[in-house]
Amino acid sequence: MKKLIIKRMDKRYFSDKIVEWYQENRRMLPWRQTKDPYKIWLSEVILQQTRVNQGLPYYLRFTETFPTVTALANASEQEVLRLWQGLGYYSRARNLHKCAKVVSKDHHGTFPKTFEELKKLPGIGEYTAAAIASIAHYEAVAVVDGNVFRVLSRIFGIDTPINTTEGKKVFAELANKLIPETSPDIYNQAVMEFGAMYCVPKNPLCAECIFKTQCTAYEKGLQNLLPVKIKGKESRKRYFYYVVIQKGENSLLMKKRVEKDIWFGLYDFPLIESTKPIRADKVIEKTTALYPIYRVSESVTVSDLYKHVLTHQTIFCKFIIIKTSRNMPAPEKSMKFYSLSKVGDLPKPVLISKFLKKSYLL
Repeated sequence: MKKLIIKRMDKRYFSDKIVEWYQENRRMLPWRQTKDPYKIWLSEVILQQTRVNQGLPYYLRFTETFPTVTALANASEQEVLRLWQGLGYYSRARNLHKCAKVVSKDHHGTFPKTFEELKKLPGIGEYTAAAIASIAHYEAVAVVDGNVFRVLSRIFGIDTPINTTEGKKVFAELANKLIPETSPDIYNQAVMEFGAMYCVPKNPLCAECIFKTQCTAYEKGLQNLLPVKIKGKESRKRYFYYVVIQKGENSLLMKKRVEKDIWFGLYDFPLIESTKPIRADKVIEKTTALYPIYRVSESVTVSDLYKHVLTHQTIFCKFIIIKTSRNMPAPEKSMKFYSLSKVGDLPKPVLISKFLKKSYLL
């Protein structure tokens, strides 16, 4: 794509017009009814890479279970991960918990008020710090997220890749030129809301857009090309074969993931991983070789294939279910038999929860 010339528009016109649109069209969401930095922070962390309709129930559960940052800080990591289960990107939950502890201990349960001070907290980057500082404390610092990238790129005709150092600098400078000194809280929410409701990634509502006569993308038919993002690495394939050992009717063998890999800190089953698919009979052979104590079990079955898509990787998974009535110990110290009711309380990857539900174990 040829280099575009950034379209000039009076910054007050842009900010006034988008704020006016927001006042008439915004969705009534609970984190917009508060100036509590804790709840604003919580909503922003939950909504990173998560749609509003998916994140809203989590926000409500977190604010009900942990009404203050100190309550969250005093919770166990397992409680936090269990409540987060299903949102993915579990490092967000661990950073959330870590940040709560720092705010509770070092700041007496009160979030810092400025953008620069907020950035010093664990897990809080420029985007989240700007959201808290502007919405809770009216500091005129612009929020730049995926929605903002899209709106500014299309309207002003910027084709600098958004996932480059130069791109982040270009968009941050423009965003901070556009933000008004008065009502920066409303302005930031307005741009994000406009990107979420009108200037959406696919099939934007250009015919109804308040900026269609000023928008470069609409004028030149570039909606599908802007914003520009450099493609990342291709998704790799992983093949998981979980060994599900069921003792009696009410006990499953599980372990906590401690590897620096996906789902760190969550619970799953003993795992055989392969770089390529393995036949069911070979998987059973490997299983009984690893766990010979279960070789004479009454029942061994293999589940259907499960496909689980994550960022930069796709997991193809089967579960080898071994049922036994023998009262035997866990084969390794890192593993433990849990009752089904306890399994329900453990934080687990969505893939594991899907299997348990489909198998009528939970």
